[in-house]
Order: sequence, then structure tokens, then C-alpha cells
Amino acid sequence: MQIQDAQLLNQGRAVALTFDTGQRARFHALWLRDNAMDPATRAPGNGQRLITIGDIPADTHIAKASLQADGLAVTFAPEGKDLVFPAAWLAGQSYDRSEDARQPGWLAAPVETWDASHQDQLHSADLPRLQADPEALKSWLAAVARDGVAKVGDGPIESGALLQVAGLFGYVRETNYGRWFEVRTEVNPSNLAYTGLGLQAHTDNPYRDPVPTLQILYCLENSADGGDSLVVDGFAVAQRLRDEDPQGFALLAKYCARFEYAGSQGVRLQARRPMIELAPDGELIGIRFNNRSTAPITDVPFDEMEAYYAAYRRFAEIVDDPSMAMAFKLEPGQSFIVDNTRVLHARKGYSGSGSRWLQGCYADKDGLLSTLAALEHELEAAA
Repeated sequence: MQIQDAQLLNQGRAVALTFDTGQRARFHALWLRDNAMDPATRAPGNGQRLITIGDIPADTHIAKASLQADGLAVTFAPEGKDLVFPAAWLAGQSYDRSEDARQPGWLAAPVETWDASHQDQLHSADLPRLQADPEALKSWLAAVARDGVAKVGDGPIESGALLQVAGLFGYVRETNYGRWFEVRTEVNPSNLAYTGLGLQAHTDNPYRDPVPTLQILYCLENSADGGDSLVVDGFAVAQRLRDEDPQGFALLAKYCARFEYAGSQGVRLQARRPMIELAPDGELIGIRFNNRSTAPITDVPFDEMEAYYAAYRRFAEIVDDPSMAMAFKLEPGQSFIVDNTRVLHARKGYSGSGSRWLQGCYADKDGLLSTLAALEHELEAAA
């Protein structure tokens, strides 16, 4: 990629570039100086910035700009500092774009929404291959980043084996439930805590701040009739609500719901967050939905509470719509991972003889995304 033309704007406080691809972009002088990649600005080993914003003169401007074969040469005043910015880097970092066309609830790459019709596209890979093959691991991690869910097969049938899945990309997030927890239920149990009742699709631990961003569920036994796992794309649900009822979508995004857990001695967890969470620019970044953990909602004004509850009801109806869910029955040694800020999971009820024993744990998405980015960089460099 090359730059075909560079024009200084506003007495050098910005520069307008035209690339050979036809792309045009403007950059402020302060932004370019702050993001310089020379050894005096960023540490060569880790890329961390060595200067503060206060070290950059407030009146920084571009005294001279010239084209090079692979980029843009710039002289910054009043420092008199000469730097070169690669053309491809500039094109990839462009912030000169209109945001007017973005609807609230827009999604950033690489996220893609799905519903029941995508059942056959659910990504699955065997654990031994993921542990041995970086390309296979990269594809699996990319599927989690894109879809918010993926399966793993051919794992050992032993307690604690789910830690091997978490170890593919990061670390377990320990909570009051321990490093992992038992999801062990039996048919005709002596205690109702171990029932085979179905569970509505939900995100886990909405009463935490920060909420666990990944959850792994690993099957050790599943001999009962029924007990299928269900997953629902909460982002697809939210966008469907937005398209049907923009006002209802806006209410669930505007006002905080409340969530709480006080199920064991010494633990009282509480959080206050919207069911649909948007970034300030309208990007859809999170879903919190769990009927069992929802506390009284007190942050919605009286005049809007009925409309809020109507939107809440409709959101739940879409969650429960069979056309939104992918279903599968885990076999011993199989597991699945969900982005707990996006994908709701559920369990169908089951009956008859047999048992169902899963183990679950939490992990954090930053570790998964970091491992994915590192693999992409390493594999690209080796190609």
C-alpha cells in the first residue's frame, strides 16, 4: 500500500492523505505524535509508551510532510522531531469516518449473530488436537470470538478435566463456588437441589462486578433421558427486540436492573447493570439476563416502569423462542464454552433412570483474545 497524496490542513495541525486504494483519511498532528513508534516514544521490546501526553507540546503541528515509498515522513514542530509512519499502518488506524449510520446496538468485528438455523455451523474440535495444533487452536478461539460459543470433544472423563480446556488460552477465575463447581443432578433425588427440572436460558453470575466473561461446562456423566444443553445468542435477541420495538430496547439499555445472590453464609453479592449494555457510541457489548437472580428493579421511573416491564417480557419471550436456540446433548468427555457477556445457556428437563454430571468453571475473555491475537501474529510471521 502507498500514499498518493498528502495535504497539510489548518496550518499543519492535521494532514489529509489519499491512498492508492482510493481511501482517504485525515489525521491530527497531536494524534500522530502521540502514536509515534520510534524508540524514544515506545519501548522496542513491549511497545509500551514512554512519554505522557504532558510531554507533547500542546501546540504540536506538522512543519513538513513528504511521501516515501512505504509511508509518510513527518517533521513535528516545535520539537523538530522527524518520524516515518507506514502507509498500511495509517490506513488501518484511520478514525476519520462518519458514525451517523450506526444504529444503537451495532456490533464490532468479528462478532456475528446466529440462531437455531446455524446449528450445523457450531464449531467443535477435539481437545488433543487443540493442545497440539496451533492452527486448530487459532480456528477454535476465533470461533469463540465470532460466535460466543464453541464445543470441545475427546476430553478425559475425570474430575477437573475442564481445567485443560481453560488452559488452552488462560486461567480459571476462582469465585466463592471454588475453582470449579459441580452441576450434578440425579433423577428421583432425595434433595430438590438435585432435580432434573429445566432452566431458562440465562447468563451466569449477573450479580458480580465484573461478571465472569467466559464459562466452561464439561460433561462427565449424561445417561438420563433429556437434559440437552441449549445456547441462545443474546446479541441476536437484543437486535431482534430493537428491530421490533426500538423504544423497549432503549429502555432495557437505559435503566439498570438489579441482581443479587445470598445463597450461602458469608456471601451477599449485588450488582446494578442494564440487561442490555451499550458502549457510549452505541456498540452492543453485554447482556445480563437471569430470572433467578433478578432483584427488585428500582431504578426505572414510575412513569416508565410498565413500558420497561413490557420490554423485559418481550425480551424473555424472544429468549424462549425455539427458533433462537441451538441444542445439543453433551456426551462424557465433551464440553462447551460460552461468552457469558453475550450467550445465554439453558438445560432441558430430564426424567427416567440415570444421572447427569457436569462440572463448570469461569475464565476471562481477555486471556482468550490475547492468545488468539498472539497465535495470529506468530502464525502469520512464520508463513
